[in-house]
Amino acid sequence: MRGGARGGVFPSNNPLSSILLLMGEEPVEIMLIKTQQDIENIKQNGAQIGAILETLAKKCVPGASVWEIDQLAEKLIRKSGGRPAFKGYKPSSADRPFPATVCVSLNSELVHGIPRKEVFLKDGDIVSLDIGMEWFNKSSKFKVQSSKSRPRGVYTDTAITVMIGVVPEKTQKLLAVTRQALEEGIKVAQPGNSIASIGRAVENYVKSQGKYGIVRDLVGHGVGHTVHEEPMIPNYYDPALDGIQLRPGMVIAIEPMIALGGWRVETMPDGWTIKMADNSLSAHFEHTVIITEDGNVVATRRPHELSS
Repeated sequence: MRGGARGGVFPSNNPLSSILLLMGEEPVEIMLIKTQQDIENIKQNGAQIGAILETLAKKCVPGASVWEIDQLAEKLIRKSGGRPAFKGYKPSSADRPFPATVCVSLNSELVHGIPRKEVFLKDGDIVSLDIGMEWFNKSSKFKVQSSKSRPRGVYTDTAITVMIGVVPEKTQKLLAVTRQALEEGIKVAQPGNSIASIGRAVENYVKSQGKYGIVRDLVGHGVGHTVHEEPMIPNYYDPALDGIQLRPGMVIAIEPMIALGGWRVETMPDGWTIKMADNSLSAHFEHTVIITEDGNVVATRRPHELSS
């Protein structure tokens, strides 16, 4: 998480059309504006990963193996012509790469849960499935090479929290509030609005629904050329982000993370799984959103969402 950034956003001369955030007198590159070809590829990626996530969610029933769900996820991603974005991902803060395709987080586990062979879903659980995909359009004439001289694809990131069997009413409401908080954030993700307006919309909605913990140590982010890009997208109002405007061509991941208890989190001994410090139940929903000239496009809508 990064704070204290103030100033305007300016196009740079970078061939990939990055933008610059003025921090004091020094411009700092914070996010890449996507080309039209990138955006078309992200839309195709998003449609596929949305359908894959819906398929995985349907497999979440009592007795289901989370390891088998992860294996299915990788199979479906590779069948679509993609590559799991999370498997092998190692940020500088991690001791080891993430070992799976899907982050599978149960109950008080918030995010980054590792699917294990010995874990099976049971009645009354809630489970977050967070999945990302790198996808390359082989028919595209626009081919960007990475530093390792392989074609670079585009990335999407999306998540859903699923109820397993029968869960209490307060748990059902937690999921409903978190899901709608995502939609409230999407509504204000419009060109000319600030990054801060997204967090304000999410926070105001969640607070209007009761006493919930809005996680502060984890935030949304830019996405598209890599799985995690600037800028950060908090789920609460941060005045430091009032000066950063959303621009057409930005692609962001909005992902409310809400708990029944407090907002504090801690990392489990596996080095990846992040759980609620007070062991309260938590929910997580996420979509990849493209900022357009006249609004936005949610790239990762699942088929059921599009038909309802």
